[in-house]
Amino acid sequence: MGLRTKIGVAITATAALVAVLIGLVVHHRTAVNQLETARESLDQRLVTAAEDHAAGIDRPRVILNPYRLPEPLRRAAEKGQRATYLDRSGRAPILWAAVRVREDTVVLKHSYLRQTRNLRELDEDLWLAGGFGTALAGIVGVGCATVAGRRLNASARTAERIADGDVTARLRARGGKDEIARLIHAVNTMADALAARLQAEREVTANIAHELRTPVAGLVAAAGLLPAGRPAEMVRERAQRVRALMEDVLEVARLDTDTERAVTELRALGELAGRAVRAAAAHGREAAQVRIVRDCLVETDARRVERILANLVTNAFRHGCAPVVAEVDAGVVRIRDHGPGFPAQLLSGGPQRFRTGSNAGLGLGLTIAAGQARVLGARLAFANPADGGALATLDLSDSVREAPPEGGD
Repeated sequence: MGLRTKIGVAITATAALVAVLIGLVVHHRTAVNQLETARESLDQRLVTAAEDHAAGIDRPRVILNPYRLPEPLRRAAEKGQRATYLDRSGRAPILWAAVRVREDTVVLKHSYLRQTRNLRELDEDLWLAGGFGTALAGIVGVGCATVAGRRLNASARTAERIADGDVTARLRARGGKDEIARLIHAVNTMADALAARLQAEREVTANIAHELRTPVAGLVAAAGLLPAGRPAEMVRERAQRVRALMEDVLEVARLDTDTERAVTELRALGELAGRAVRAAAAHGREAAQVRIVRDCLVETDARRVERILANLVTNAFRHGCAPVVAEVDAGVVRIRDHGPGFPAQLLSGGPQRFRTGSNAGLGLGLTIAAGQARVLGARLAFANPADGGALATLDLSDSVREAPPEGGD
């Protein structure tokens, strides 16, 4: 049940309860007032009738010593009290009045049907007014809840965009100082602080990478001048790894600042997958299997596609287990290994820079792959198949330009 429905139901229920309470109070007070008025009028007539009877004057509608009289009224008259009694035991309610005059009981009775009918009509009017009031309150409540719900939904959508990485998303501030206005201000303030923090982080990352570029290049050149031997090989290997890491950091910084643009060309996706596998193998990795189910031509940036696939294959070998298979199927490339699979935090939040896990890549490799896919407008998804391993899927279906030819292994 949504917030709008909850607020509407609460307001409608409250209005209905108030209408019922007001109806009960009005009904009770009206009934009491009617009965008191009728009793006073009948009692005055009884006093006059008693005086006339004492003076020997007979009045019409006066009953003397009736055979049937309500028992409470009879007991009161026998005690010498002047009393009235409303009898509802018959078909129609009757208001009685009695008083003892010497040896006689003077009795008057009056039909209470008109008062009962008036009270019933009043109840019908109260029910009708309560129903209309409740319906109106429900409509007004749903309207107010709809306005508030739209503002809250806008806040939620903006917060989701910020969580997805769009730190430029902002809510339009409106006049007012209610709780929703405070929420809008808090979301915008949070987005500003987050954007400033991310920008500072990106600038620091890019500056560090640029500052390290020259000394790392000198380190690689110096390592190449070392005499042949195992120590020299270890130094050159470590220098190359530092250089590759620095280039990855620079690439992440360029992706963050959106300084690079995709250069599209028409290429066979199977060819790009093969080149990416060979590029990953050139860095000391085992060659993955390339399986072409249905090849196709895609209009995209070939360098970025190869970079994505090479990073995915490298990650599969680094954190998974062989065999690693790259399958091309009509615009979709699936990289599958047979290791322990991706961690839960990667599946829920996606790749995050400078975070690595023992079971799967959470560092710059997958971060670069996700960033390049975003630039291409492609979709990159991660999953753990039911039969084990890890599965990364690059979907380039929107870039397919021709029907896929027959494929094979």
